[in-house]
Order: sequence, then C-alpha cells, then structure tokens
Amino acid sequence: MTERTGTMEPNFGLFRRVFGITIAACAVLIFATSAKADCADPPQPKVDWMKCVFPHRDFNKADLRGARLKDGRFIRSDFSGANLEAADMRRAKFMDGILTKARLVKARLNGADLTGADLREADLSGSNLSRTQLQHADLRGANLTGANMRETQLRGADLSGALWTDGKHYCAEGSIGQCK
Repeated sequence: MTERTGTMEPNFGLFRRVFGITIAACAVLIFATSAKADCADPPQPKVDWMKCVFPHRDFNKADLRGARLKDGRFIRSDFSGANLEAADMRRAKFMDGILTKARLVKARLNGADLTGADLREADLSGSNLSRTQLQHADLRGANLTGANMRETQLRGADLSGALWTDGKHYCAEGSIGQCK
C-alpha cells in the first residue's frame, strides 16, 4: 500500500532484481551443462571429450571433425584413417598411438604429446604443431604443408618421404629428426 493512494502497487524494483537473478542462474546452468565433457558420448563430429581418458581404444576411421579432445589421454589408441579435421587436440596425449592415414587438417595440436606415434601418410596440412612432442614418431609420407612447427620436438622422428611445410619438397629417405 502506498500512503498517497491507499492502494496496493507492485514493487517493480524487487521484481526486476529477482527476475535478473533468475535469468543469470539459468544462464550459468545452461553454460555449465553445455561445457561439460561427456566421456560416454560415442565418436562423432564435434564430440566433447575434453580431459577424457581412452587408453588402448579403437577409433579406426571415426569421424571426429571439430572434436574437442583438449587435455585428453588417448595413449596407444588407434585413430588410423580417422577424420580429425579442425579438432582441438591441445595438450592431449597420444603416445604410441596409431594415426596412420588420419586426416588432421587444421587440427590444433599445440602442446600435444605424440611421442612414438605412427603418423605414416597422415595429413597434417595447416595444423598447429607448435611445442608438440613428436620424438620417435613415424611421419613417413605425412603431409606437413603449412603446418606450424615452431618449437616442435622431432628428435628421432622418421620424416622420410614427408611433404615438408613449404608444400614443395619431400624429405629425403633416412631423414631422422629433421627434413633433409
């Protein structure tokens, strides 16, 4: 009730505050739910497997275009022939993984660990491999055209027949640790 009119008038200020808080809480719930990775989701384009652990799993020929694998652990898993185009694989672990003929075009692999991985004939064109660990990886026949290789660790990696980052020349047979 107001003193002037003696009638009940709604308190719009309080209503606005409660409504605003309700909307903000709903937004937080929506964003928190959509940002959460579900490691039980099947392989599919844009799947969110951030921080998931899949050792010794078979993802042979899986379509994982645009997938979010950031900070995941896929040690000794098989991704041969898989499509990982534009996947976010930053800081993920693929040690001793099989990525033969995998399509990693424009994938973000910066900071990933692919030590000992089999990347024979993989297409890594346009991918970000900065600070990636590729020690003792098999990159024979891989396509590295336009790949960002800044601070990439290649010690012991076999680059024989790989198409180098300039997209013009192939690494000589016996190119270990560097493209000759």
